[in-house]
Order: sequence, then C-alpha cells, then structure tokens
Amino acid sequence: MTSATVDFGIGRILSLLKNETLLLSGVHGEIEKMKKELLIIKSFLEDTHKHGGNGSTTTTTTTQLYQTFVANTRDLAYKVEDIIDEFTYHFHSYRSCTKLWRAIHFPSYMWTRHTIAQKLRMVNVMIQSISESMKRYHRSENYQGASLLPYDDDDGGGSKWVNNISESSLFFSENSLVGIDAAKGKLIGWLLSPEPQRIVVSVVGMGGSGKTTLSANIFKSQSVRKHFGSYAWVTISKSYVIEDVFRTMIKEFYKEAETQIPAELYSFSYRELVEKLVGYLQSKRYFVVLDDVWSTGLWRKISIALPDGICGSRVMITTRSNNVASFSYGIGSRHHEIELLKEDEAWVLFCNKAFSGSLEQCRRRNLEMIARKLLERCQGLPLAIASLGSMMSTKVLESEWKKVYNSLNWELNNNLELKVVRSILLLSFNDLSYPLKRCFLYCSLFPVNYRMKRKRLVRMWMAQRFVEPIRGVKAEEVADGYLNELVYRNMLQVILWNPFGRPKLFKMHDVIREITLSISKDERFCDAYSNDNDDDAETTEDYDTRHLCIQREMRSGIVRTTNLHSLLVYTKHNIELPPNMKLLRALDLEDSGIIKLPDCLVTLFHLKYLNLSKTQVKELPRNFHKLVNLETLNTRHSKIEELPPGMSKLRKLRYLITFRCNYGHDSNWNYVLGIKVSPNIYQLKDLQVMDCFNAEAELIKNLGNMTQLTRLSLVMVRREHGSDLCESLNKIKGLRFLSLTSIHEEEPLKIDGLIATASIEKLFLAGKLETVPSWFSTLQNLTYLGLRGSQLQENAIRYIQALPKLVWLSFYNAYIGPRLCFAQGFHNLKILDVVHMQHLREVVIEDGAMFGLQKLYVRDCRGLESVPRGIENLVNIQELHLSHVSHQLVERIGGEGSVDRSRVKHIPAIRHHFRNDNGSFYVSLSS
Repeated sequence: MTSATVDFGIGRILSLLKNETLLLSGVHGEIEKMKKELLIIKSFLEDTHKHGGNGSTTTTTTTQLYQTFVANTRDLAYKVEDIIDEFTYHFHSYRSCTKLWRAIHFPSYMWTRHTIAQKLRMVNVMIQSISESMKRYHRSENYQGASLLPYDDDDGGGSKWVNNISESSLFFSENSLVGIDAAKGKLIGWLLSPEPQRIVVSVVGMGGSGKTTLSANIFKSQSVRKHFGSYAWVTISKSYVIEDVFRTMIKEFYKEAETQIPAELYSFSYRELVEKLVGYLQSKRYFVVLDDVWSTGLWRKISIALPDGICGSRVMITTRSNNVASFSYGIGSRHHEIELLKEDEAWVLFCNKAFSGSLEQCRRRNLEMIARKLLERCQGLPLAIASLGSMMSTKVLESEWKKVYNSLNWELNNNLELKVVRSILLLSFNDLSYPLKRCFLYCSLFPVNYRMKRKRLVRMWMAQRFVEPIRGVKAEEVADGYLNELVYRNMLQVILWNPFGRPKLFKMHDVIREITLSISKDERFCDAYSNDNDDDAETTEDYDTRHLCIQREMRSGIVRTTNLHSLLVYTKHNIELPPNMKLLRALDLEDSGIIKLPDCLVTLFHLKYLNLSKTQVKELPRNFHKLVNLETLNTRHSKIEELPPGMSKLRKLRYLITFRCNYGHDSNWNYVLGIKVSPNIYQLKDLQVMDCFNAEAELIKNLGNMTQLTRLSLVMVRREHGSDLCESLNKIKGLRFLSLTSIHEEEPLKIDGLIATASIEKLFLAGKLETVPSWFSTLQNLTYLGLRGSQLQENAIRYIQALPKLVWLSFYNAYIGPRLCFAQGFHNLKILDVVHMQHLREVVIEDGAMFGLQKLYVRDCRGLESVPRGIENLVNIQELHLSHVSHQLVERIGGEGSVDRSRVKHIPAIRHHFRNDNGSFYVSLSS
C-alpha cells in the first residue's frame, strides 16, 4: 500500500507545511529543509515502488523495514500537525489581546516561537535520519532483486495476482454462476443488435460485483461467438503501457484465428502495432473486451487501432468508474450498471460454495441461522459471498461459524482465502488521490449500514481540513465533488436522491467498511469503539487514533484519549468528555445520550464542528464565544431555545442550524420553532446558513449585512417587518433557500418589495398573502415552492406555471376557492402536494399540463369527492397518495367496478392513508 504511505506520511507533511500561520513563525529555513528532504524520500519510494514491484516474494527483513518506514513517516506527520496546532493556538492568543498585554507577554510569546522552532528542528533531524536509512538500503545488496513493497500492493505482485483472478473468470463453468441471466440477456441483445457502426458497451460496478464474471460468460457464449469473426480479451492494468495492450490484442486475435503470431511482434514500434491492428481488423466484425478500465484516457489511446467501420463490431468495457461507463464512445453506445445479488440469489451462491449446493447439509448441521447472518454481512457482493462461502466449506462446527462472524474484520485482513476480496477492493482505494483517501477513510467511522448525510459529511471534512483549496471555488463545492467522485467510483452507494436530482444519503458497503476501517487503524487514522470490539482484548478506553467513534456504552463512561481530532458518539448512554482534548476539531453528539455540555468545551480552541442535533442538551456554556474557530453549530431538534451572548464573536461561523419542531398545543401553525439570539448576530459576515430564528425588528434591519447567506429561515414574522425585510433581502444576492413564517395564520406576509429573486432555488412561505407577489414569475431558478396558509382567492397558478425548473409544488391551505385548475405549463414538475384545502371541491389537470408528474399527494381535502380530472393524462405518474380524504373519493377508485377505476389503473402505486384509535395505517388501492 505504498501510495497510501506516501500520502499519509510524506504527502501529509508536505501539505501541512503550507500552513499560513506556520509561515509567520519565522521558521522558513526549517520548512525548506524539510520539503527538500521529504521530496527526496518521496521520489525514492515511488521509484522503488515502480521498479521493485516485480511480484517476487518479499523477505521478512524487507517487510519489516517497509513497516518501520510507514510508522515513522506517519508519526512524523502527526507530530508536525500537532506542532502547527499548538503554535496556531499561541499565535492567535497573542494576536487577539490588547497592545499592552502583548507588550508585557512579548518575551513569553518569543519563547513559544523558539520552542516551536526547536520542535521542528527535531522533526527535521528525524526526517534526515529516515532519508539516510533509505539511501543506505538503496546501496545495500538487499535492494538487488527485492521489493520494498508488501505482496498485495496495487501495482506490484498483488496487481498481477488480481489480474490472474480476473482472467480466471473465463474458465468458470456455467452452472457456478448465479443471478446473471437478466443482465446477460440484455447485454447480448446490445452486442447482437443490427446497427452497423462500432458500438461500445460498458459494464460498471464496484470491485467484486461480478462485472468480469458476467462479461467473461458473454465472451464465451456461442451465440456471441458465431456472430463475430475476431475476438480479443484484454485485462487492463492501472499502470498499463499502450504498446503492451496492443501486443496482447494482436496475440488474442491471432490465437483465436489459429494464426501464427508474428515473430517480430515485440520489436514493433507504436506505429507498426497500430498499423498491424488496423490492417487486420479493417474488414472484420470484431468483438473486444477491455477488462477493468480505470480511466477514459485508455479509450483515447486505443480507439485509433479499432476501426470504426460498418461491419457491426463491438467493444465491451468493464469498469469501476461511472465516469468511464458514461463516457461518450460514439453513436449507439450503452452502459449497464451491475446490481448486487438479491437475498435469494445470494443464498444460492453461498450454499453452492459452503455446502456444495446442499441446503439439507446446512440444516442437518444446524447452521442455517448463523449462515444467513454471515451472508447479511456480504450485502449481495458476489466476490465476498463466493470467497466467504468457500472458506466456510471447511468449517464443521457451529462454534467455528460464530467465531468467523464475530471476527470478520480480522478474517478479511488475515485469512488467505479472503485475500482476493481485500486485494481487489484495495485497488480502488489506492487509485484515489490523497484528499479522497482521507475523506473515504473518514466514512468508516460511522456504524455499519449508517445512512450518511451529504451536508454532514461535507462539513466534517471541511472541519478536518481534508478539502484542498481551489482558487475561485468554494470549499463546499470541492467537497461535493469529492463525494461525487467516490460515488462515480462505486466506493460509496447513494441510497436516497432528493427530488431535485442531488444525492442526499450515502452508505458504505459492509465489507468495504471493514477493510477501510482496518486501513484506518493501521494508519492510526480512524477507530471505532463498537460491538465488534473484543471485550477480552480491551482493558481500556485509550485509543491511539486521530478520529474516534463510540458506538456502544463504555465501561468507564470516560473517553481518555487526548489527541483526538474527531469524536463521534452513537450511544444513548451518557459520555463524559475529557477536559484536555485540546486538538479536537469535530464533536458530533447527534442523537446521543448527553444531557449537559461540560464547561471545558469552551477551551477547545481548534473546534470547528459541533453537532448537538437530537440531544437533550438545554443550553450552551455561557463562554461559548471563546470557540473562535467554530464553523458549524447544529442544535437541530435539541432542547436549546436561546443562544448565549457573544455569538457575534464567532467570526468564522458558516453554518448555524437551530431548527426545532413544536409538539405543543399550538403546533398546528407554529409547528416550527425558532431560537432567540442577540440582534448583533448580523456581524457574522461569513455566515452562509441561518436556520431558523425568531424574527426581531433589529435583526431584520441588519440582515442585509450578511451578504454571504445562502439559506435563511425566519419564524414569527410580523406585518410591520415587511418593508425592512424586503430591503435587507434585496442586498443578499446569492440566497438560494428562503423560508418565512408569519407569527400566526391571519398575519399577512408583506413581501411585495422583494426584487433579488434570481438566485432563489427553494422558497417556503407560511402566512397570508393578500395578493400573489408579482415577482413569482421571475423565479427562474426555483425548484421547490411551498405555500402554507396563503388563503389566496385568485388563481395563483398562472404566476408559476411557466417556471422552467420547478420540480416540487406544495399547496397547504394556500387557496380557498372551490376549483383548482392546472391549465398548462409545469413541464418539469415531478411532485405535487395538495393539502388541507377545506373549500376545495374539484381539481382539474388539463391535457398537456405537468405531463412529467411522478408523485401526487392529496391530504386532508375532505370536500374533494373524486381524483383530479385529467389524471388519466399523466402518463408518467408512479404514485398517488390519499390521506384523510372523503369515503366517496376512495370508493370511486377502490375496486375493478368502481366509477373512476379506469382513470387511475395506469398508476403503479396507489395508497390510502388513514388513522384510527389503533394508530396510522395505509391500504393499497393498486390493481
């Protein structure tokens, strides 16, 4: 794992030395010395990695030397990071004091700078010592013919071994494969289609998902073979040489044609190889499989040698990257995404491997329950299922099976029979850039099957300085790009997309998480105190790691580790935070059992991220303003009702999230509660998210100073706030989300004067609108519009029907007329909510309006006696949800002979939701 070592050791130090505060400390000389020596070590290691990975067995001495180097460079990286954090603290403390105080304490400050310089000199000595050791090793006899790399490294022997495993798929028997029939039929249909032009078919999926197995089965298929005149299978290495790829293709074509391979093949130049291939294939219908392609660059290099004639040739690509799969390969090209095995398919594959296909053998040995639990950990990943099943075929006793289940992490990292799983998944990890490696490893902190939120990940990565700065691009956008890259590479799975097409929730496959967590532990990067820990082996809650997640009750209830940068708590048991976590940058206590924050929290100078969401915490420490580096404060759904004074001193705060729900007697209107805050909060010029606060006159007058706001939510807005509110909002040019809720249902929202609407993407207005604001028609970027309690008497539809990007429209007691008509427009609308319309008797959707609608919700409209007229014209609708509607409406569509059944029979899912004394229920009305 050399690339990881370079990144987490040398690469990390080089990144840290760019710290601006450190450059002000007067240690430029030491920094330049470090950089020079580190670059020499980095070059040496990469050169060794390139030329030493020859597949030879690594000696014990070599492996130990390598591991020592790993540990030393990693420890140095952490040491440099701690030195920088220490100096940053002292530097800020000195600069933030009065001139008199600075004059008095100047000698102390200079002594601190001297101490920092001394520590850096010691680090420099250690770096030079490592460098000299590497140079001596380079000159020694041990270097000749020996690799400094572990056997399972990405481009060394491990890569060749993995390639061999991939190509072995060509020899799998037909009856050993499970769950490929549908995909196989689809892909063969594409390959044998009558189009005369060359077509590229891509098969994409995560490592171990069965891409190569499926493609190999198709490659051998007689129905495919008889359709083409020439065939070639080429496995692509990450460090491929294009000339070698061409030579392999030529050998494959000649071998399939039983033709003598040219003796001078290995002396051919690039041009001669291309000419040979083009000349051979020009008039042939060929079929080429390029297995395990890592980048689109390969196609740019190889396509010149694959004639694009009219013979009906086909190229199949297998890849782990969606970027490669969706690349533009020409007219008619297609791609197929591999799906993980369903539960019954996975069980068949596992039984085939573990019990030779005999379920009776499994039951006779009383192993079915533990076998199914073990299978769950594989989550449908074919490689993991097959490898694990083969390993378990030698285990007879139930106790042996339970032992493997309880120690699967250890087995994945140490058992030779599961080595292929780890090696194949490590290839994907080692191909990541340094920033992506850190972000990806950080995801292993979360519990098994945890649903990770996009915004939460982004903000935590930013707090840890994982996001590399790019000039002119916001850090949030860079981090979003990281997430997208991990998804495109099939290393994170998107489990929920929002209606606007953005990924919202992610998860990490269980097997990938286990391997990722083991890498994190090796690097002393992440660790988890969870149910997977071995109680017998653990005697303390001390963890030698930078990022820790507590997922179960701790014996002492105290976290003793002091060098943490992240602490995440996922247990309802109370956790006592230590007073000396001076390096902590992220504290995530969401949904934990913590009740009161310790006063020592305010001493965490480096804290950038604090999440108290869904906790029972009632107040923040009074000196909370001392957390001057805080960027994110999330008290969503906590018990905190008021922020302490001095919040305006937190000048680096970017996200202030305080949204709460009201479950009291007045929750019908004031269902969202704001939080009290000092009006001088407007001094936070970098604040981007302000969600959600009580509207106060002074705050509203000064909102215009917060020009970086992208999200704003205010409750308890009064009529008299209207003029000042519009004037302030018109100064905020980049506002994307705006939510305004009036103090009570009859209080009008006076917002006619709003002009700066071009950037608004989501708009929610709760309060009486005496007229529809004329600026509604200017919301050209609006994707969501929610109106609640608007009580409009005129038809508001004509103001919004032409909005080009509107995806979701929600009317909640927004219209008091008896007839709601959608005559035209709404061409991108996918979701429509019609809720709590007491006077509504009829909904009409005319032909051509909202033809792309997918989901329709009708709730608490008891005067509505039939489904919307024109619903039969909505050919794309997938779901109709009816909640607390009249019996007449339900009866009209409830059965085959009902009056309106024919109008809704094209809708796949129809549900009637209702409530009675026993709770809330729903019944399906689908055909």
